Amino acid sequence: MAEEKLPAGEAAAGGMPQFDFSTFASQITWLIITFGILYFILATMILPKIGNTISNRHNRIADDLDTASRMQREAEEAEVAYERVLADAKAKAHNVAESTRASINEEIEREITAADAEAAAQALKSEAKIADVRREALSNIDAIARDAASDIVKKFIGKAPTAAQLKKILGG
Repeated sequence: MAEEKLPAGEAAAGGMPQFDFSTFASQITWLIITFGILYFILATMILPKIGNTISNRHNRIADDLDTASRMQREAEEAEVAYERVLADAKAKAHNVAESTRASINEEIEREITAADAEAAAQALKSEAKIADVRREALSNIDAIARDAASDIVKKFIGKAPTAAQLKKILGG
């Protein structure tokens, strides 16, 4: 089959119909109708949804930022309150420790004073007892010395001395 040679106008018409000037009016009409329908669909259905989504997202982000800043303020206030309570607790514990230390020291001083007083009383009693024992021993020493001297004289002489002789021997 041999190719037929077409005139120049027909070759252009058979190649790309959109460049055919005889169909420009219908192409422009369908272009306007198609873009009009597309614009109508976009303007009434799709773009309002996208706008609402963007607006909702913007509002949600703003709310989240407000909530975050509020929570940060609350956390800072809670931290300040915590620090205040902690400082108060430390001060109270320090005061309790100091008052306990002071009361224990006072109690120790009272017990030491009482023990010193008791020891002094015991010492006085012991000194009085020693003085009594010493007085008793000294009062008996004369009788013991007489008995011993009498026994010694009796052993050497063989007979016991009289009371007058013992008094003379002992010097008194």
